[in-house]
Amino acid sequence: MEPQQIIHDLDRFDVRLFTLGGTPITLWDVGFMVVGLIALFWFSAVLKRWLIRRLDRHSHLESDTRNTVASLVRYAVLVIGVMVIMQAAGINLTTFTVLAGAVGVGVGFGLQNIVANFISGLIVMFERPVKLGDRVEVAGVEGSVVAIGARATTVLTVDNVAAIVPNQKLITEVVKNWQHGTGTWPLSIAVAAKSGSDVNTVREAMLNVARSNSDVLREPAPTVRLTTLAGGSPVFELRMSTPVGIARQPELLSALNFAIMAELGKRGVALKE
Repeated sequence: MEPQQIIHDLDRFDVRLFTLGGTPITLWDVGFMVVGLIALFWFSAVLKRWLIRRLDRHSHLESDTRNTVASLVRYAVLVIGVMVIMQAAGINLTTFTVLAGAVGVGVGFGLQNIVANFISGLIVMFERPVKLGDRVEVAGVEGSVVAIGARATTVLTVDNVAAIVPNQKLITEVVKNWQHGTGTWPLSIAVAAKSGSDVNTVREAMLNVARSNSDVLREPAPTVRLTTLAGGSPVFELRMSTPVGIARQPELLSALNFAIMAELGKRGVALKE
């Protein structure tokens, strides 16, 4: 193909589509911006993964802190990259003054929750009232923190259900954190024995089961409390700690329940009907 023909074909893309702030936008400009944005998002994702690996090898930062730093770097690259691409496409950024004012009004009305959650996410990432792996209870949701994002935090419940909690809830509401600064999880099992059962026998049976399970910590030591005497039937609560994460806790509780029933049966203790 001759050079003149190539130039003629390229001129077809130099078609004015619309005008933005006095700047004519052509099909070529739109194509350039689309390709540039795709490349920008790809580069920022690769940069984030590379930065996390570098921080992992050359620093003592925890995983959630590394993710926070990498995420902020990615956001900065995206903002700067978008501005550079628009300038390269010939768009004068001063034309967006009116648009920025409109966006500000929109933030005040419709986007205030999104902005509040984003700012709350930054506070959570830096102040770290919760971190990855913590067992928390917030907004009626209890589980393990598996991801902290810019807008929301993902909490995995005991039922293996991922609950998306807006970051604003972690700042404005009361948050229970059982694992803040520790690596243990509290567990409890309630047992209602039949009326007339020997309370010491039940207590020893439950403690024996807890002490025999390798997933139950010896320190703090398991304890058994006599919580109620409903209708003359004693109700016991076994309290213990475990290093097992929330994903495996249902299996651990099930194994302990089976073992407690078997141990009580050996000792001739019947459960409340």
